[in-house]
Amino acid sequence: MLLLAFDTATPAVSVALHDGVRVLAGQAAEGSRRHGELLAVMIEQVLAAGGAARTDLDAVAVGTGPGPYTGLRAGLVTARVLASALGIPAVGVCTLDVMAREAAAAAGREFIVAADARRKEVYWARYGPAGLRVGEPAVGLPAELASAGITASRPVAGEGALLYPELGGCPIPPRYPDAAHLAGIAAQRLAAGAPCEPPEPLYLRRPDARVPGRPKRVTP
Repeated sequence: MLLLAFDTATPAVSVALHDGVRVLAGQAAEGSRRHGELLAVMIEQVLAAGGAARTDLDAVAVGTGPGPYTGLRAGLVTARVLASALGIPAVGVCTLDVMAREAAAAAGREFIVAADARRKEVYWARYGPAGLRVGEPAVGLPAELASAGITASRPVAGEGALLYPELGGCPIPPRYPDAAHLAGIAAQRLAAGAPCEPPEPLYLRRPDARVPGRPKRVTP
């Protein structure tokens, strides 16, 4: 099985080519607001480095976030287009789960993954020692997570741990998702015949629009 994996849900763009057992080639770069431009070039470079063409691919895997709309959309649209054009499956994997796969070794116990959600918030999820998620991803203020005891005495992976010291946890790597780990997760699921998530976005962002309150009473 030849699998192309990429993630654009954070300021970093990461791409990897996987043969079902190991990573054949990979590349990563930071490029906030240039995700689409970087991704197209990096896909071609990674395929070339792995000695493969697009038509050799058996599946595509993509990080589904949570993440900001523009960057996340670049990866999801690319995955859908490639899968449709080549007639191959597209597998979605939560970006926080991708980081957790790498973070588990450094944590050694229950930990948190917290990615920057902008607006002084973080996208976060809790994980057991083996890197398996406990509950659903969420978005919230770092200080609220700390006051609720969510991050107390727990290692915290992701950019959020570095940007928001008020989280209170001990920062551990990685800062951004690595497509090599994304490919590993997707390859295992496909090989096992396990149900795979579709390439649908996890935005989790609270809506900016609010329901108007009752009109103020005007005294003549």
